[in-house]
Formats: sequence, C-alpha cells, structure tokens
Amino acid sequence: MEEVKVESGDVVKDSTEEITDLSTEEPVLKQIENVLMVEVENVYHEAYESNNELKAMTSEVVKTIRDVINMSPLYRENLAQIIHAGQRVIDNPVYISDLGAALTSAEPAELQEVLEERNIQKRLMLALSLLKKEYELSKLQQKIGREVEEKVKKQHREYILKEQLKIIKKELGLEKDDKDAIEEKFRARLKDLNVPPHVKEVIDEELGKLSFLDNHSSEFNVTRNYLDWLTILPWGKYSEENLDLKQAKEVLEEDHYGMDDVKKRILEFIAISQLKGSTQGKILCFYGPPGVGKTSIAKSIAKALNREYFRFSVGGMSDIAEIKGHRRTYVGAMPGKVIQCLKKTKTENPLILIDEVDKIGKGYQGDPASALLELLDPEQNANFLDHYLDVTVDMSKVLFICTANVIDTIPEPLRDRMEMIDVSGYVAEEKLAIANKYLVKQAEVGSGLTSDKVNIGDDAMEVLIKSYCRESGVRNLQKQIEKIFRKAALKIISDQIEKLSITKNNLQDFVGKPVFTSDRLYDTTPPGVVTGLAWTAMGGSTLFIESVLKKPYDPTSKDPGTLETTGNLGNVMKESIQLAYTYSKAFLTEAHPNNDFLQKAHLHLHVPEGATPKDGPSAGCTIVTALLSLTLHKPIRQNLAMTGEISLTGKILPVGGIKEKVIAAKRVGVNCIILPEENRKDFADLASFITDGLEVYFVEHYSDVYHIAFPDL
Repeated sequence: MEEVKVESGDVVKDSTEEITDLSTEEPVLKQIENVLMVEVENVYHEAYESNNELKAMTSEVVKTIRDVINMSPLYRENLAQIIHAGQRVIDNPVYISDLGAALTSAEPAELQEVLEERNIQKRLMLALSLLKKEYELSKLQQKIGREVEEKVKKQHREYILKEQLKIIKKELGLEKDDKDAIEEKFRARLKDLNVPPHVKEVIDEELGKLSFLDNHSSEFNVTRNYLDWLTILPWGKYSEENLDLKQAKEVLEEDHYGMDDVKKRILEFIAISQLKGSTQGKILCFYGPPGVGKTSIAKSIAKALNREYFRFSVGGMSDIAEIKGHRRTYVGAMPGKVIQCLKKTKTENPLILIDEVDKIGKGYQGDPASALLELLDPEQNANFLDHYLDVTVDMSKVLFICTANVIDTIPEPLRDRMEMIDVSGYVAEEKLAIANKYLVKQAEVGSGLTSDKVNIGDDAMEVLIKSYCRESGVRNLQKQIEKIFRKAALKIISDQIEKLSITKNNLQDFVGKPVFTSDRLYDTTPPGVVTGLAWTAMGGSTLFIESVLKKPYDPTSKDPGTLETTGNLGNVMKESIQLAYTYSKAFLTEAHPNNDFLQKAHLHLHVPEGATPKDGPSAGCTIVTALLSLTLHKPIRQNLAMTGEISLTGKILPVGGIKEKVIAAKRVGVNCIILPEENRKDFADLASFITDGLEVYFVEHYSDVYHIAFPDL
C-alpha cells in the first residue's frame, strides 16, 4: 500500500515530510493535511485458451492493422512509438487487441469499452470492429484526397500550359501582354480620328494609369471601360450631307402627304447648309395631335438629308442620368443616351429624335427637362458635358427634332430653345389621299392580300373617314383599314372567294356600326344655342353653348338675376362665362336700354358632353351670343360658328388652333365662321381646299359679331 496526496491532479510520492525543528535541531515528522488515501488494484484479463479461432481473430487484427498502416503512413510513426524493441506483440492476443484499438481514431467511449472488456475473444472482436471502421475511413479519405489532387493537378496543369503558351507566343511575337494588347487596340481606334486636344490629353493620362494597375483590380476595369467609350466615339467623323434640294424634296414627298410647313423648313435648312458650305445643327419641335406623322416624318428627314437616324423617347423619364450619364464611381455607370447615339451612329452629325418631350417626368433622381436645356441650347451644346465622359463633346452639328402633342406642358425655358413647328390634323380630303396612297398599301403588305383580291371603294373610304375616324390623325384610320383587310382575309379563305369589294353598303359587315351617326347636335339652332369651335389634343371639335330660362321671368321682381353653369368646366372657362355674363348685361343696356331681362332672369348655361373636361377662354364671344340670343328670344344665323376670347370691354382677342377649328367647322357642315381679326394671318396660311366654300368674318369688337349673328336686328 502506498500513501498518495491528490491535489489538482498531481500525484505525490510520500504523504509525510521530514521537518527539522530549529530549536532542537532534531527531525520531526509532521502530518500533512488533506490527504486522499486510495487503493489501487490491477485488473487482469480472464484466462484464455489459445485455439484456432483465437489465432484466426488475431491474424485478422494483424492483417487489418497492416492495411490501415499501408493506407496512411501516419500510423507507422504511432506504431513505432507503441511497440518497444524486442517485444513480440503479434504473438500476444491481449497486446494486439490493445494495439489495434490504439491505432484507431475511435471515440473515447469506444476505446474505454475495449479496455473494460476482460474476455479476450470479445476484446479482439471489438478491436477488429474499430480497425475495420478505421480502414474504411482511410479508404474514403484517400479517395477524396485523390479526387481533389486530380482536380488541382488538372487546373494547375492548364494554368502552367497557358502561361507557357503566352510566353511562347510573346517570344514569337504572335501575341502581346494583356495590357499591351488593350493599349494597342485603343491607340489603333484613334488612328483615323481627329481627336480634340483636351480629349487626347485625358486618353493619354488614362492609358498611363492603366499600365500601372493590376489586371484583376476593379480600378483596372473602370479605367478600361472609360477608355473604351472615349476611343469608340466618332471624333471628327461626319456623314456626307445631301445638299440636293430636288432629291430631298422627292424623298419627303414620297413618304408623307401634306406637312408643307415641315417640308419647307427642311428645304430651307438644306439651302442654308449649301450656301454656308458646312453642315449645321438645329433644334426643331413638331407639335400637334396624335397620329399625324410627327415621329415618322423624322425618319424621312434623316433619309432626305443623308444623316444617320437615332430615336429615344423621354415620355415618363424621371432620371437625369438618361440624358447626362452616370458618374464613373457608380457600379454599372454608363454615358447618357446622346453619347450612346454617337457610338451607335458612328458620326458626329446624326439626326436625333427626342420623342414625347411634353410628357417628360420629374422624380427624386432629378429633372430631365432641365438636363435637356444644355443639350438643346444652340449656344451651349458645342461644349456638352456628359457626367461619365467628363470631357466636353461638340453636339452643335447634330440636328435635334422633338415631338409633342401639346406645348403647354413643356417648360418655358426648354420651349424657348426650340423652333416650334405646328403639325396640325388632316381634313377628310387629305385623309382620303393618305389612305389610298399609303395606308392601304401598308395593310396589303401586312395581310398578304393584293389590290386585285380586296378593293376598298372611295365611297366606302369616305364613309369610314366621316363616320368612324373623325380625329385629326390617321392612326385610327389605319387600324380600321387593317381591320377590314383582316376580316376580308378570313372571308376569302373560308368562303373561297376570288375577289372582294368593300362599298358603303357592306362596310358595316367589316367595321361594325358607325361611331358618329350625326354631324351635329342641332340641325337648326334654337334661341339661346350657339355653335362654338374648340381645340383639343386630338384636334378641333365643335362646341355647343346652351342657355335656358331656369325660372319664369318676372319683370316686376326686385331680385337680381342669377346664372348657373354646368358641363365639367375648368377655372378659366368659368371665369370666361362670368366675364361674358357681365359684358352681356352691359351690351344689352347699351343696345336695348328697355330690356332688363338679364338683370332679373334666372338662367342656366350648359356645355354638352359633360364627361369631357373643358377649359379655355376662346368661347367668350360664343357665350355672349348665346345669352343675347336667349334674351332677345331670337335664334342666330344658321350654319354659323365662332371663336374668340372676349375682354370686359368687348374686344375680341386672338385664339390658337385656327386650322383645327376650321376643319372641325367644315366637317359638321358650317359654312360661316367668325374669327378674331388678329387670326387673319393664321387663316391665310391654310390650304385652299380647307377654306373653299367658307364665308369668314374677322372681327375686332363684339358689336361686329352681333351684327353678323343677328342680321335682322
């Protein structure tokens, strides 16, 4: 028995210490406190008999140990440490089972189980089981290692071979280093370009920076993309412009009917370029109702001038970067649409169409309309600065064409920089010519039918225009013609018909019932009703002003008269009605002093089609006439329409949209029109087939209107 002191896991050999007493100098035995006394007993295995089964199990354990050692050389070192020299471990089943278990990476609980097993056969079986597991684990480990090694070896081999190939090509002069090749590519692009000095300086600086950057760095890619844009732009490249007036006129006439103002302006542009001997850039804005050919004429102009064509729409655009580009610090930064246009067209003098400029948006990313100011200002666009390029680009040679439906929504500073050209709607005669010359041919191509199989007569086309397609443009007319050809194709195939003729009698079979069944609301206007003329974004239309007596008129009443208004009227029109009501009283007092009808009567004034919002001052003289007609209980001259803003003193002020209003009047059968005197010049510009058959009066004061409307008074 041995006394042991256990403290923090340390074993102390003796439990007592010999201490010398200094006073007596004799050794004294002092008992050490906190001693744990334990008994240690060796565990012996059970007796075993060496038989064939035990030998076989021992041999299998030895064999498995060898397999594990062969599989992983790491176990050889462990084995050398475990086996002492001169010991025959293999001959002893007890030792071999302990050795086998020790070589494995089994869990502590499994190893403890081997230690605790006293039966040698079972102990050998437990050790063998752990060794077999270890062997399978080593096989899996070796397989994974082999696969990874092969993959790495393959990648490494490919990398080595590629690097060797690069060096061989470089030595033979077949290929240059990546950076050298990129720099050579950029310099080759600049060879035939006339790059401005300030741009050349930036390119040289960026090329120098590129040579010091690592190929895999993000800065390298940013610089390379920047140089790519700088060198791909067509510096000093221009398309040779067509200065032949005759040829340009033929091209414009071939593609579009009418549009005389636009065609004259383009011919003027060519004439000035011819005299100056150089191309120039201008900013034109075509405005008018939808479907009149504003966008399509731009392509014909580009063809006539022999310029490259590029179109982008700004309708709903709310990001300033679409115009001015992103800064290079952003991921995925790009130049604006205009710089992209130069890259695509490869010339510095293309024709750029900016579509729907009146529908431009405004968001938290900025105001694109304000960004267009620099681009569309002839004084500034020679030095247009894109945020991405960060160098000035000359846009003064570009011909900009903008399109809009209404000009009221275009910001005034932007409108001021553009030359406004009115592209107004078409009358029935023009629509008929456009349909026969262009739309029917397009429908034939789209449907696969030819004129010898389907024929639309002029009488059917006139009914189609007047009863189905009254709007100013021809887009709806095109849809209806395409509809006719679609139904005709179905009828020809299903009924095996050789030829089909569409007349006004069978037109409804193809396009359905007429949309417009009557030309006008009143065949004969009664007292209190007057025909006015209005302008909308869809073109001109007639506008009836109706006034009636709301309560019985009592001449003896001392209550002042009232006026109620309905018809979905805007603020400007409400003010115009109030002004007309006041002037009517003043005019009646002067013309008919004894008539106090307006002073005491309770009236109601209505503008039909209440679902349509109406606003504007141009119905002023019409409202006065309606009130006076009701007061005098006398209808105005039949087939008379009028337009003009009225002032409080009775002056007739000019209005817009004269062409659309005249077309609308003629469409409903009106043959007499009253216009403000200051609109005489607008009427004079109209084509003769529009004005033929019209009796037109130009007035300065309402008294002139009164005598025309009431000729008998």
